[in-house]
Amino acid sequence: MSRQTQSRAGKAVTVITGLPLAPGELETLARELKRHCGSGGTVKDGVIEIQGEHRDAVVAQLARRGFAAKRSGG
Repeated sequence: MSRQTQSRAGKAVTVITGLPLAPGELETLARELKRHCGSGGTVKDGVIEIQGEHRDAVVAQLARRGFAAKRSGG
């Protein structure tokens, strides 16, 4: 999980990669994470992107669901 601002007009996006889920399950997980964070987002090429700086909240939610999540980057 990382935070990106490159090519996004300086706005932060939380990026979640490496989840071993089918595309439909990724969409469902992304929807639940967006609802939890109160933010928008999308799934592109197997990567979940959530608008804003929500790494701590997303790590907590993924750990609660049994995924070994860790933060990367600054």
